[in-house]
Amino acid sequence: RGAGGDRSTQGLDPGEGKGSWGRVRVQGGGWVKLPSWARAVTPRIFYITEKAWNYYPYTITGEPGRCSFLPKFSIYIETKYEDNCGDSENIFHSDKILGDHEVSFLDIAFDEIPERYYRSLEDPRFFSSAKTGRGPLREGWRQHTKPIMCSYKLVSVKFEVWGLQTRVEQFVHKVIRDILLIGHRQAFAWVDEWCDMSLEEVRAFETQMQVATNQKLGSQHP
Repeated sequence: RGAGGDRSTQGLDPGEGKGSWGRVRVQGGGWVKLPSWARAVTPRIFYITEKAWNYYPYTITGEPGRCSFLPKFSIYIETKYEDNCGDSENIFHSDKILGDHEVSFLDIAFDEIPERYYRSLEDPRFFSSAKTGRGPLREGWRQHTKPIMCSYKLVSVKFEVWGLQTRVEQFVHKVIRDILLIGHRQAFAWVDEWCDMSLEEVRAFETQMQVATNQKLGSQHP
């Protein structure tokens, strides 16, 4: 498996304002982490193209029909960030969430993650930031921790293949939940590494990692 990325570019959206756009191509392979029913219908090598638009505090990730062997498979994630503990109702003001949907609250400190991804140094229950004084997070931290920010996600998954649709969509939602939970745990536990970075330094770091990743994979982009 691997991922190759294109350089992030700046742009202006009529509705959201100034932001940036980026693209990552993720190559699949090594199916030890896929269930047997998924391996049975998946090629040994395939790729998924992920596009992302960042107009912080609003971002979009995904684009329908960008899996190399499944044109009817898509993942679309909208994100909004607010300075609260997750009590905003219908933050996206969208008809998309008025139908068949499920609301989940992710607790980065006390929700379980897959055992293979657990790192004690990334456990918010034990981590304490030397630079910010944040952590460890105790029971009820969402109600009494300041400052606090909630990342709201509207996740849409479509897999329009008869006989597999429900199973695949449920599986993908579970994987995305794990990714979001692990990623936000790491963001909290790594705060001393990034809290002093300027936006220019963040962009430079993204470019550095993109170049290093493409070189490692032997990717060549025009």
